[in-house]
Amino acid sequence: MQRRQFIIASSAAGIVLAHPLAHAQALPETARILAGFAAGGTVDTTARRVADKLRDVLAKSVVVENRTGAGGQIALSGLKTSPADGLTLLVTPMSMLGIYPHTYKKLPYDPVADFQPVSQAVRFDFGFGVGPMVPASVKNLADFIAWCKANPKDANFGSPAAGSVPHFVAELFGRAAGIDFKHVPYRGTQPAIVDMMGGQVASVSGPVGEFLQHLPTGRARLLATSGPTRNRFAPTVPTYAEQGFKDIVFEEWFGFFMPANVPADALARASAAIRNALTAPDVVDALALMGLEAKPSTPTELAALLKRDTERWAPLVKTIGFTADS
Repeated sequence: MQRRQFIIASSAAGIVLAHPLAHAQALPETARILAGFAAGGTVDTTARRVADKLRDVLAKSVVVENRTGAGGQIALSGLKTSPADGLTLLVTPMSMLGIYPHTYKKLPYDPVADFQPVSQAVRFDFGFGVGPMVPASVKNLADFIAWCKANPKDANFGSPAAGSVPHFVAELFGRAAGIDFKHVPYRGTQPAIVDMMGGQVASVSGPVGEFLQHLPTGRARLLATSGPTRNRFAPTVPTYAEQGFKDIVFEEWFGFFMPANVPADALARASAAIRNALTAPDVVDALALMGLEAKPSTPTELAALLKRDTERWAPLVKTIGFTADS
């Protein structure tokens, strides 16, 4: 009799748990994904595509909050002070966690102690693009270098943040090319590209995907990409290495993080949900339109990736000589 009662009770419980309404009632009302860069860019797109898949999984509603400013630091500071209840995530480029410790004397957060890795999100290459300020006759990096030397007052570039990887990629290019390259930092790559297309800045260094939607207009032209081989989203554009800059080979990634000390079950639930989201065909295809390759991971794998890149950039930053006060 006891066995029979157990089977009946278990079956009933299974029916209740399987009922959509019962599941929905058990979920929190709202979860958040913080993004440190402007709407419409690659960080924002990644956040929103994943948020769509987390609704009714982590919470009934999952909202994206764009907290721009200070090169992504405002969003990271927001994550640091959020409750460790499993309902606040952040998606960020590696730069803010792996490079900023080498360029800022003091950060409002500790990249390791204040955050819990959840899952890698995407990987991508950087592109170097020019706008209407640069004549259409400029077709490649050699042409651009010659133009910069002939027009030193206009030899400038925008990037999504001072001290970010795209900033340093362009700095390394300028040094190798022997041009006095002036940096103009923005709150994201899209605002930089908008100014480039409007003729306010000559060039922009940023994720390849940020340029793709603008290329058909003719007001944005890609001259180089930073990967070890040609970027599959811009296969006609030669790499820096192909054009004689063999040491300029860089990729980057975005990752999802939670506040430190998040409960283990909440971390596991969020990591599994994000990995499922990033393997959904519609998400993979949507990210590809922005030049992003979906790359989910475990929390342990993301922690190891961050450690590796933090160590890789230490000597490079020293070589460049950049500090946040420079």
